[in-house]
Amino acid sequence: MVGSRWEQLRGQRLLLTGGTGFIGKWLLATFLQANRQLNLAARVVVLSRRPEAFLQEFPELRDAAEIEWLAGDVRDLAPEAIGDCRFTVHAATDVVATSEPAEILDTCITGTRRVLDAAMAGVAPRRMLLLSSGAVYGRTPPEMSVIPESWCGAPNPLAPASAYGEGKRVSELLCAMAAAERPGFEVAIARCFAFVGPYLPLDKHFAIGNFIRAAMRGEDIQIQGDGTPLRSYLYATDLVHWLWVMLFDAPSGRAYNVGGTESLSIGELAHRINRVLGGRGEVRIAQTPCPGAAPQAYVPLVERIAAELGAVPTVSLDDAILRTARWAQSSLNRHE
Repeated sequence: MVGSRWEQLRGQRLLLTGGTGFIGKWLLATFLQANRQLNLAARVVVLSRRPEAFLQEFPELRDAAEIEWLAGDVRDLAPEAIGDCRFTVHAATDVVATSEPAEILDTCITGTRRVLDAAMAGVAPRRMLLLSSGAVYGRTPPEMSVIPESWCGAPNPLAPASAYGEGKRVSELLCAMAAAERPGFEVAIARCFAFVGPYLPLDKHFAIGNFIRAAMRGEDIQIQGDGTPLRSYLYATDLVHWLWVMLFDAPSGRAYNVGGTESLSIGELAHRINRVLGGRGEVRIAQTPCPGAAPQAYVPLVERIAAELGAVPTVSLDDAILRTARWAQSSLNRHE
C-alpha cells in the first residue's frame, strides 16, 4: 500500500491514540497487515478509553502480540507508560462521544500536550502525525468553493460550537512549536474533512452514514436543514493511504488537506445515495433555501498533497457508497 515506506517501521514502536475510532481502526488494520506481510517486527501502542469494548467487537485481536493496549484518557497520558516510540499518530478526540464544548476543547489541547510529551521522550529522532480538522478554517466566504491550506480563516471564538475547531488550531500550534524547539522532532499535520467507508457509524452525527442507513432500510432520508451545504467525501482506503504517506514523508511543520474532490450538496448526496443503493424512500428536506443565498462549502482543495506527496483519490463516490453499504449489510448478517 505505502510500498517501501513501511521499512521505516522495521523493528520500531508506534504510538497510536484514538486507535479504536473510525480512522484509528483503519490505521490499526493497515499497520497489522503491513507488519505481518513484510515481517517488520514492529509494535503498536494503542491508547483507547475503552479497549475492552473494542476487543469484544474484534476478539481476534486479543492475542495479537504486536499490539500493546493502553486504557485511559489521552489527557492523562504519561510518557513513562508509553516507553520508546519512534513514530506517533495522534488521532484521539472523539467528538461523537463528547458533547460538552469545554471538554472537547480540553481534550484537544491537554491531550495534544500529553502526546507531545510522550512523543518527544528520549533522544532519538521522532516523527509524529497530528490528525487535525478542516474545522480550523471556520466559516468560509460565499465565493470560496474549495478551501486551500493557505486560507487563514478561523472559527468564531464567541460560539461554543467552535470548541472543536479552536482546539484543533491550538493543537496545530503546539505541534509547530514543539518541532521548532526540539531538534530531530518532526510533525506533519493532516487537516481531515469528511469520509465514508466501513466502520463509519451509521447512526451518529455523520450525514452520509445516516443517509446510507435510511436507504438500506427503504426509509425516507431526513435532512433537517435546507440541503444546500456543499461537501465532499474521501473513501477510507484512500484516507488511510494518505495518512501513512504523510507520517513517513510529509515535511515537518506543513499542513495538508485530506478529503474528497467531488463537491455536491447535502440534498444531492441524499438523492445520489438513494440512486446508487436503490433506496425506496423519499428525500425530505425540512427547510426551504433562501433565494439567492450562496451555499456554504466545506470542501478541501487537495492539490498540495497530490503535487508534493502523490496522494490522489482512487475510489469514486458511487463506489464508496456501495462498498460502505455492503460492509454494513455484511456486518449486520454476522451479528444476526
